[in-house]
Amino acid sequence: MRVLVADDEAAMTRALEALLKREHYSVDVVNNGQDALDYGLAENYDALVLDIMMPKLNGLDLVRRLRRDGDTTPVLFLTARDSVADRVEGLESGGDYYLVKPFDFKELMAVVRVMTRKYTG
Repeated sequence: MRVLVADDEAAMTRALEALLKREHYSVDVVNNGQDALDYGLAENYDALVLDIMMPKLNGLDLVRRLRRDGDTTPVLFLTARDSVADRVEGLESGGDYYLVKPFDFKELMAVVRVMTRKYTG
């Protein structure tokens, strides 16, 4: 299973990469939305884990562009934006799940497993 992680916080990407690799996922990491879009268009991933507030292209616009191009890869937004309006916007932009930082790693892994099971059979 391949997962793309996009977050501009280096400590967060290192932690997510280590966690996912420990669970036997293949992980690519980028630190801005434009790179995430480029990777998302060029590679096949089983899931995307995206921050919303990133440089060059925010996570919401990134997912809108992927969805507009027909990409159905499941997306987990992992962000500090925690209002109900933020959550609704994330889901309506094309996200499948929305977790607020700080989060529990067990919950994150459960969501990733559900996303990859749901979309890969």
